[in-house]
Amino acid sequence: MFSRQEKILLALLASIQFSSIVDFMIMMPLGPQLMRNFSINPHQFGLLVSSYTFCAGITGFLAAFFMDKLDRKQALLTFFIGFSVGTVACGLAPSYETLLLARGLTGVFGGVLGSLVLSIVSDSISYERRGSAMGVIMTSFSMASVLGVPFSLFLANIFSWHAPFLFLGGTSLFLCVLVGWKVPAMRSHLIEKRPKESPIRVLTRVLKNQNQRRALLFMSSVMFGHFAIIPFLSPSLVSNAGMSEAQLPLMYMAGGVCTFFTSPLMGRFADRFGKHTVFLWCALLTIIPYYVITHLNATPLWGILLICAFFFVTSGGRMVPATALVSGTALPQTRGSFMSIVSSAQQLSSALSSYIAGWIVTSDSTGRMLNYPIVGYVAIAFTFVAIFLSRRILAIEGQDTPNKTEVAALEH
Repeated sequence: MFSRQEKILLALLASIQFSSIVDFMIMMPLGPQLMRNFSINPHQFGLLVSSYTFCAGITGFLAAFFMDKLDRKQALLTFFIGFSVGTVACGLAPSYETLLLARGLTGVFGGVLGSLVLSIVSDSISYERRGSAMGVIMTSFSMASVLGVPFSLFLANIFSWHAPFLFLGGTSLFLCVLVGWKVPAMRSHLIEKRPKESPIRVLTRVLKNQNQRRALLFMSSVMFGHFAIIPFLSPSLVSNAGMSEAQLPLMYMAGGVCTFFTSPLMGRFADRFGKHTVFLWCALLTIIPYYVITHLNATPLWGILLICAFFFVTSGGRMVPATALVSGTALPQTRGSFMSIVSSAQQLSSALSSYIAGWIVTSDSTGRMLNYPIVGYVAIAFTFVAIFLSRRILAIEGQDTPNKTEVAALEH
């Protein structure tokens, strides 16, 4: 299905996503250790998570004004180097305050990586094969869960919480060398000369496009619901469900092994049965683990692993058709700026959700997480909002591309 050059490109892009995902995911299982070492409460821990996403959202918004004017490779390399340096800074942070600043610095660069990866995939792979390509990229989440997070927790338990960030930062810097060597220049989107756009014009072009407005609201809804749950998943499993901190890697490994197989499968399903249909069923199934996880009390380990694996499969599965669907609402000439705005919307909604969840969730004198079920109901509500919006998004490329008159109509 993919040529040798496409396979190399997808492998490198998936590796970048792997580094970015591990950097973000490792904060959650390190939550109990960080809260204990820094003597911080759930709200302060929520700030550690949201500082990354807030900064990432702001940078993603600003990147929309220049991203389509740059060679995709050079932009990718610049931001990935900045991300790598920021990750090393996290590992060197001596206090809560400096870690908070370092997380923000990492978010400044890391927040743009996702939109760049998706733009490169969308520019390089036709819409008819894009679901499968997105499935390959999404396996980076699986590998992060199976290898990245467990190994990072192993380093944290053997040495300290600093070690995972230092190792990941150093590995990412080495990966920068491979990107510079193997990824070709990507300037096809620059061939067609376009009038210079002011920042206001870039924003109005997206905001006047009803289809893209829906896509932005759609992805924001998906991420808002998801990140209401995510920051306190590991702390709640330890304090409420009875897992030990040493058992947390098992949860990520179980989910990662399952999604390693299901993510590419969901990509093929999306290409065969339609992005809308596959998203609908995955989103509906995600409601089950949302409810169960946020209501867990003392539970056997096998039960925790089962429901968490199901959660990883359904939540990861819906992101494959969702990203493919949203990428199809923009043409290559403006895709970089649009995907940067999408990334910004995702990051800001994730940050806001994490911040709000940090106010809702509290802990008692025993460390038990309280009010987590309320967060679960919020996530379920936003899932239904996302389903409603997904049915009203139309791809403007691929076999089902509308004619020029219909595309013009979508701009208003």
